[in-house]
Amino acid sequence: MSNAVDTRKNIIIIGAGIAGLAAGCYAQMNGYQTEIFELHDQPGGLCTAWQRQGYTFDGCLYYLFGSGQGQPFHQMWEELGAVQGREFVHHDEFMRVVASDGKTLVVYSNLDRLEAHLKALSPIDSLLIEEFCDGLRAFTRFDMSLLYQKPRSLMSIKDWMQIGRKLLPFVAPLANWGSISAEDFANEFQDPFLRRAIPQMFSWSKIPVMVGMSLIAYAHNQNAGVPIGGSLEFAKAIAQRYLDLGGKIHYNAQVEKILVQNHQAIGVRLYRNDEYYADRVIAACDGRGVIFDLLRDYSVDHSLHQLYDGHLPVHSQLQVSLGVNRDFTHQPHWVTYLLDQPMTIAGETHSEISVKHYCSDRSLAPPGKSVLTVMLTTSYDYWQRIYGRSLYHHEETQEASLLIGQLEQFYPGIKSEIEAVDVATPLTYERYTGNWQGSSCGWLLTKQTLPLLIKGIPKTISGLHRFYMIGQWAEPGGGVPIVAMSGRTILQQICHEDRKVFRASFPC
Repeated sequence: MSNAVDTRKNIIIIGAGIAGLAAGCYAQMNGYQTEIFELHDQPGGLCTAWQRQGYTFDGCLYYLFGSGQGQPFHQMWEELGAVQGREFVHHDEFMRVVASDGKTLVVYSNLDRLEAHLKALSPIDSLLIEEFCDGLRAFTRFDMSLLYQKPRSLMSIKDWMQIGRKLLPFVAPLANWGSISAEDFANEFQDPFLRRAIPQMFSWSKIPVMVGMSLIAYAHNQNAGVPIGGSLEFAKAIAQRYLDLGGKIHYNAQVEKILVQNHQAIGVRLYRNDEYYADRVIAACDGRGVIFDLLRDYSVDHSLHQLYDGHLPVHSQLQVSLGVNRDFTHQPHWVTYLLDQPMTIAGETHSEISVKHYCSDRSLAPPGKSVLTVMLTTSYDYWQRIYGRSLYHHEETQEASLLIGQLEQFYPGIKSEIEAVDVATPLTYERYTGNWQGSSCGWLLTKQTLPLLIKGIPKTISGLHRFYMIGQWAEPGGGVPIVAMSGRTILQQICHEDRKVFRASFPC
C-alpha cells in the first residue's frame, strides 16, 4: 500500500542536476511550489566531485561559460546564486599538445599570440591559419546564449527577426565552421605535426570545428574560467539558492514511474512506493530512462523511440584520478601527449593521452600535493559485460596501472609519489547519475547530431499534457550552461501557459 502525499498545483522535478536545480529556482521565483526527487544523496548530477584520502577528484567543470561579468551566461549564473563571491582562474593558455620529439602546440587563450605561434610552427600553412584565427575572432563576438534565451515554441516572428539581425554577422562563420569536423579540418594542414595536434584542441576529433572555436574564443574573452571550489561546491551553491527560495529536495528518492491520468502527468511513484502528486512534472534526468522506463505504460510517439534506439553517438568515458605527492603548479595545466606507440586501454586503442592537473584550485589537494586526471573515451559495452564480477575491479586496477606506467614517462618518478587512485567507468557514471551508458554530455555533438542542435529536440511529448523534458538529453551537446538555460526556458514556457509574466531575480 502506497503512502500518498497530495501536493497538487505544484511542480515535481525529477533530478537534482544542474537542469533540475535551475528549473526549481526559476519556478520558485515565479510563484510555483516545487519538489525535486533525486536518486543520489547530494545535488549536481554529473556536475560533481568526490573525496579520496584527502584529495578531491572533480568530475565535471574544468572551465565554465559565463565566468566573466557582462559576458554570455553570466547573468543566469548570478540569478542562480552560483558565481557570487566565487573566484575564477583564467589560464593564459587553454591547453598544450606535445609530440614524442618535444614539438609542442600551445593553444594560447590570446588569439594574436595563438596565430603567431601557429605560423611559427608551420609557415607553409599561414593562409589556413589566418582563416582559422579570423574565425576565432568572429566567435569572440558571438553570444551563444542568444540561442537559448527563449523557448522556440514561444518565438514570434519579431523574436526571430531580432535574433536574426544579431546572428547575421555570424552566418558565414557558422556555415563554414559548423559543417566541418576537427578531424577533417586538421587534414587540410600540410604540416604533419599540426595534422595530428589540431584535433586535440577540440576535445574529440568528430566535433564540428565551430563548437571548439567557441570555447577558445570564450577563453580569449575570459569567459571560460575555472571555478575555485570545484564542481560539487558549484552545484551546492545552486541547490542552496533553490532551498532559500523555498524549494524542497528529496535525496535517495529514485523515481520508478511517472503517473499519468487522462493523458496528463499527475505525479510520480518512487521505488519505495510513495506517490506524490502535482499539477506538472518536469523530467530533468536521463532521456532514455524517461521514455522507456518512467513512461513505460504510456504510448510515446514513435519518433522519440527512434531517437533513443542507440544509433546516435554518446560520450562514455573512463576517468582515472590520482592524488600525487608532488606540486605540479609550474607544469602546464592541461597537456595532451601524442604517442608514437599507441596503447590499448579497456579494449580500445589510444594514440594520445590527455592529462590535467588542478593546482590552480588549492582546495582540492593538501599543501604541496596535486590532483591529476586522465580521461579517455571508452566502450560502455566493454565494462558492462564484466560488471558485477571480480574481473571488473581487476580491470579497473589494471587499466589505471597501464596509464600510470605511461605517465611515468612524462613525469619521471610520479609512480612512487601517487598516494590515491580512483577509477570511474561508464558504469560508475550510470550508477550515480542514471545516465544511459554513463554518457557525460548526452548526445555527442558531431556533424551527425548537429542538425538536432539546430532543429531542437521537443521539450514536450505529443498528447501528454503538463509534462516536460529538459537537460542534456533535450539539448544536444549538453554542457553545464546550456542545461541550466534549459531549466530557465521551460519555466518561461510554463509561465506562458499560465498567462503569467516570467520573472527572474538575484539573491538578496
